[in-house]
Amino acid sequence: MKGIIFTEFLELVEDKFGLGMVDKIISQSELDSGGIYTSVGTYEFSEMLQLISHLSNNTDISVDDLLMVYSEHLFSVLVKTHPDLVKHYKDPMDLLASIENHIHVEVQKIYPEAQLPTFELEERTEEKMVMVYKSERALYMLGKGLMLETFKLFDVPVTIDYEKLNDKGTEVRFIVNKQ
Repeated sequence: MKGIIFTEFLELVEDKFGLGMVDKIISQSELDSGGIYTSVGTYEFSEMLQLISHLSNNTDISVDDLLMVYSEHLFSVLVKTHPDLVKHYKDPMDLLASIENHIHVEVQKIYPEAQLPTFELEERTEEKMVMVYKSERALYMLGKGLMLETFKLFDVPVTIDYEKLNDKGTEVRFIVNKQ
């Protein structure tokens, strides 16, 4: 997992819960990195699982809710640092439909070792989109949050429902409806 995911996560934890919480979740975890991350480094996904699990345990906030909050933070950072990825889109549905053939292609150029989820487009109309998320990491709530942030960026109301296609959450169907 790319280091930017870790550095921004710890930045969020510090902003929302304080530096003491950052130290606490790092010390509670068994991290090969020692909790020292650079945005361009690559780290084990298991480290992120430990950090977010410890944060959840220490705050009594579910991992899913934490991922939704993190998605807001991460989206704003990504749009600020890589505005070219979104600037030529006029509609959030167009942006979401381009995840595989544009957004992820560009992300791979910036972070060649990034292991990105896939989003298969099953259905698309002007008002509705159905996409299937696939990732062994099962971070579908982060994906949902990033989709919601996409619609906020364009100031377009949306509802996003999902159904897990397996118990692990490694395959999830998202149903996106403009309101």
